[in-house]
Amino acid sequence: MKNTRTFALTAMFLAIMILLAVTPLGFIPIGPINATTMHIPVIIASIVLGPRLGGFLGGTFGLISMIRSTVIQTPLSFVFSPFIPVIGTDHGSLKALLIAFIPRILIGVVPYFVYKGILKLSKNKFQGVSLFLAGLAGSFVNTILVMNMIYFLFQQDYAQVVGKSIHALYTAILAVIFTSGVPEGIIAGIATVAVGSVLLRLMHATPQPK
Repeated sequence: MKNTRTFALTAMFLAIMILLAVTPLGFIPIGPINATTMHIPVIIASIVLGPRLGGFLGGTFGLISMIRSTVIQTPLSFVFSPFIPVIGTDHGSLKALLIAFIPRILIGVVPYFVYKGILKLSKNKFQGVSLFLAGLAGSFVNTILVMNMIYFLFQQDYAQVVGKSIHALYTAILAVIFTSGVPEGIIAGIATVAVGSVLLRLMHATPQPK
């Protein structure tokens, strides 16, 4: 019965991610970057289904991100897709795969351990707080890692896109983290509490005999 629920929930999360990817709800343009809600189902899946399936769904998010950046091009598509030429060149960079996949896979892993760790420390007394902080952590993992990897792997190219000098570039990175990452994190935390608590009860519910 639990395996059936796991399969059904995995399929549901995949369907939600595909729906978000093909509608404006998944990626919301803010200047040269996109705010996203795609990380929310991955975070919830991590907590409810565990880090393996969470990591798988995070990898799926990364694949969707890469495909979308290839098909729907923006000034920063080259940092997520190796098929888009880097500024000033006629070829893409494999470094884009690191940005597209590593943070997204970790979105599906980190929230599980944050949730379990806080729950253990609180002796199972603060599930809501644990869920919120796990959602927050998953969102921050995505934003902080993506923006810092862009800075370290594509520093000069990103500076050209945002029109900043190298010396002022990290200030622009921090601005994105705070203006986009903090609201994303709060929304992810609230959604994780609302949806995660219901799905956790469903996963642990005992089937009633007929």
